[in-house]
Amino acid sequence: MLAETPSGSDQRVSDAADGPQNVHPLAPQRQVLADSVYEAIKAMIMDHAITPGARVGIDALSRHLEVSPTPVREALARLESDGLVVKRSRAGYRATELLTAQGLEELYEMRLLLEPTAAALAASNADERQLDRLEQLVEAMRSQPGADGPYAAYREFAALDQRFHDLLAEAARRPMLADAVERLHSHLHIFRLSSIPGIGEPTLAEHERIVRAVLRRSPDKASEAMAEHLKRSLERQRSQNRGGNIMN
Repeated sequence: MLAETPSGSDQRVSDAADGPQNVHPLAPQRQVLADSVYEAIKAMIMDHAITPGARVGIDALSRHLEVSPTPVREALARLESDGLVVKRSRAGYRATELLTAQGLEELYEMRLLLEPTAAALAASNADERQLDRLEQLVEAMRSQPGADGPYAAYREFAALDQRFHDLLAEAARRPMLADAVERLHSHLHIFRLSSIPGIGEPTLAEHERIVRAVLRRSPDKASEAMAEHLKRSLERQRSQNRGGNIMN
């Protein structure tokens, strides 16, 4: 269980004689607690321990996680920005519903409109730091198990996958485009549907093809590689749908 960190709200380091006030010594601990609560609730949503559409009670979660309501509220605000919970007036928070089959198709339609263009622009505009980071992300994904099993097992794989796509959009040097890609929160919604055994190897191969095109400064090839990656990803999800794992 998560242990609550003392608030220490009344503890202040006052040093008027020697200079500016020191940084509060408990601030890093508070951040660790906030991050831990966020990840714990996120895992519950991703694994459907909190069922889609269910009310998310602050008091119940604080008791379950053995923390005060404050980090729970902070976590739910972050999860709302992630698109995993919604806040309704006088009704509190609820976990968002899963994508329907139609919603999945529409999500990929949006991605196919945005991300091939972002990849093409990244091939022209990415700086050396961003190119290095793209290669590092692909290398880091090699050591991850892929999207199989509970969220805790594939959390890092999913995070690296999202960072890869977000970095490509950032490297496009089009802030509005990058913001649109990030706001889709596509990876959270897709990985929440169901785990797909064996997804790691094809995803990695497709990412490598995109990176090669970007490194060669080939916008057409980068766009083509991204479009192919998204189409194959959609087909993998459709296969899950045919198996009855996505809501109709």
